[in-house]
Amino acid sequence: MIRKFIRRVFKRGEPSPHAVETVGPDQHGIRPEQVSSAARRTCEGLQQAGHQAYVVGGAVRDLIAGIVPKDYDVATDATPDQVRRIFRRSRIIGRRFQIVHVMFGAETIEVSTFRAAHDEDTLKDEHGRVLRDNVWGNMEEDAARRDFTVNALYYDPASGQVFDYHHGVRDLQRKTLRMIGDPRARYREDPVRMLRAVRLAAKLDLRLDPVVQAPIREMAELIENVPAARLFDEMLKLLFSGHAVECVRRLREDGLHHGLLPLLDVILEQPLGEKFVMLALADTDQRVRAGKRTSPGFLFATLLWHEVLANWEARKKRDELPVPALHAAMDEVIDTQGEKLAITRRIAGDIKDIWLLQPRFEKRAGRAPFRLIEQQRFRAAWDFLHLRAASGEAPQELADWWLAFQEADNAGREALLQPDTASPKKRRRRRSNSKNAAEPANAVPPAPTFDE
Repeated sequence: MIRKFIRRVFKRGEPSPHAVETVGPDQHGIRPEQVSSAARRTCEGLQQAGHQAYVVGGAVRDLIAGIVPKDYDVATDATPDQVRRIFRRSRIIGRRFQIVHVMFGAETIEVSTFRAAHDEDTLKDEHGRVLRDNVWGNMEEDAARRDFTVNALYYDPASGQVFDYHHGVRDLQRKTLRMIGDPRARYREDPVRMLRAVRLAAKLDLRLDPVVQAPIREMAELIENVPAARLFDEMLKLLFSGHAVECVRRLREDGLHHGLLPLLDVILEQPLGEKFVMLALADTDQRVRAGKRTSPGFLFATLLWHEVLANWEARKKRDELPVPALHAAMDEVIDTQGEKLAITRRIAGDIKDIWLLQPRFEKRAGRAPFRLIEQQRFRAAWDFLHLRAASGEAPQELADWWLAFQEADNAGREALLQPDTASPKKRRRRRSNSKNAAEPANAVPPAPTFDE
């Protein structure tokens, strides 16, 4: 600890390798009213208590790029305990990176303390991934710790200025994504940065700097060392960025889709599979950009559907009963996926509900359609059927029939029902009460029926 303190004292006396550039409102274009009031109040509260505080990272980047930020982060020289004392409605979270959540109504601002540069005392695993990192530093050190130059931007709501240590504003204007420091070392520290590079480039329409892109394919296997829960969160950000189609295209180019979604590369090599997945991603992008609700369960159901189909068909060929075979196929695919992505139990339940309803769309006679339309996941399942029809996997006539059925009144639904062509069930012969009645010696009990 003493050695680290002495090293940091002397380091602070060294000249900065990157002189900070102060960018005014006329250059960055951020208007105060565009910034969340909760973020402004968080900075104001910290500054009034004598601390430095800035809106930082993705929110500043998006505002300069003309995109409305989804959330706001604040960076400060106050420690988590100091932040906690300033804001009554706040809590400290995290172990690897200790941060504070400050709550203003329904909005939560994530406040992090400036962090120092990594050194030989930083706790890492055998692959170089940082395991614990709660050593505080100054603003310059914190900027050097950021991953990409466009994320190392600090906006002061009080003065309206942006502090730029690594020419991030210039890179945004030049449509280039550059890494701060050596990309190979930064990917080893946190392999998720490879996914983040793809997502940011797609979202902001940036060109990956060749130095940033070159190591990705050969270092992609480091993704296997990322905890499943963290990888799942990053995949959700990527798939619901509003640019999922472009992200998947770039993932395939850099070889990052292997292992993230097991066997997805196989699906994307099949004409029907690729068309189905791309239609689903395009539909999700459209909904995100329109501000409509989206469902992780629905999207993951589309990404993994063709693996379930292949598994299900293989089981039926082994003479397994259709419904139990479908259940077994679903469990196997979800379990395989769970080794890489920590899909929550709730989302896994949504996925299975959508899959299980697909065979039931085949039944359009009797009371089965009325029972199906009452199911909680019916609308999501029909949207899924609609995508199957659009990709050529299911008959378009089937999807159209169910659309008409759900929009019709009771009389209209009765008129739409198809004739029940199933063979009538044989009535079971009643056993006679007569003592003299005897059953044939070769009589066997009726075979059980199975309703698919």
